[in-house]
Amino acid sequence: MRAVARHLAHAPHWLHRGLVVGFWALALCVAVLSLMPVAYLPPPVFSVWDKAQHALAFTALAALGLLAYPRRPWRLAVGLLAFGGAIELAQAATGWRYGEWGDWLADAVGLAAGSALAWRSRHRRAPPAASPRGSTTGL
Repeated sequence: MRAVARHLAHAPHWLHRGLVVGFWALALCVAVLSLMPVAYLPPPVFSVWDKAQHALAFTALAALGLLAYPRRPWRLAVGLLAFGGAIELAQAATGWRYGEWGDWLADAVGLAAGSALAWRSRHRRAPPAASPRGSTTGL
C-alpha cells in the first residue's frame, strides 16, 4: 500500500476526496441494507446467498478503504471487522433480522479478499524485458 499511498500523494485532491466519500457512502449503504427488514429489500439483492453478500460487500469496502486510507491498512482492517461485528449485534437487536457469527466470518473473508487484491496489485511484477535483436541467449 506504500506505493499506492505515494501515488495518491501526487493524485489530484478531488480524487482522494472522492475515494474517501465513496468509502463512507458504501459503508452507509452496507449498514442500511444490513439493518432493513428483509421484506423491504429488493428480491435480486436478497436472493443471492447471504454469506456471499457479506463477503462481496466487505471485499468492496476493504478495496475502496485501502485506496482511500492507504497509510492505515491495519486500522482499516480492525475498523471493518468491528463494523461487521456491530452490524451483527445491531441485527440481533432489531427483532426483524438475525445476527450470526457466520456472517461476521464472511465479512472477515471479504476483508481478507479485498486486502489480498490490494496486496497483489502492489506486488505485481513487471513483464520481462524483450531481449535485444540478434541475442543468442538461451540457444
